[in-house]
Amino acid sequence: MPDNPNLIVWSRTFMCGIKIIDDQHKGLVDLVNDMFCHVTGDEEEERKYLNDVIQKAVSYVKVHFATEEKIMNATKFNGYVKHKEEHQKFILTVARHVEYFSSGKRVSLISFSKFLKEWVLSHIAVMDRQYFVYFRTIATRKADGKLSINATDVERVTSGAHVDAKGELLYSSADLGGL
Repeated sequence: MPDNPNLIVWSRTFMCGIKIIDDQHKGLVDLVNDMFCHVTGDEEEERKYLNDVIQKAVSYVKVHFATEEKIMNATKFNGYVKHKEEHQKFILTVARHVEYFSSGKRVSLISFSKFLKEWVLSHIAVMDRQYFVYFRTIATRKADGKLSINATDVERVTSGAHVDAKGELLYSSADLGGL
């Protein structure tokens, strides 16, 4: 990795143990790092890059947020509403940046990259950490040694919550990766 203090170095501390979420978090880190690598000081070059990447970034973030929210909702995570609100605030902030950029106004790639870096790092370290702990609390260890979450696990911690009477699996151990 280039000697750039703005780049994010991936760490296991960013991992929740759910493979799909961990892969998406790595993708967000890669996206931010790619932005920093395209900071050249050449306004025209940076604008062309930002034009190429901004919609891809917005789409990626929306898919990631939807994935997190679907899992939180299915497992009855009590911080779901607050987490979803934080996601919505972020989307609105990024949408304002996109609108500003789309109107032809100058958007600093370094400033936008720094904003994304700070948000991604603080969101994973603070907000996401809350559901990391919750998922580990409700998961049970299966015969293969991996943790997974099924309807019975959710019912156990949410007493009285409606779950499938068959105890069908909500998320497989493959989805939960190295949890």
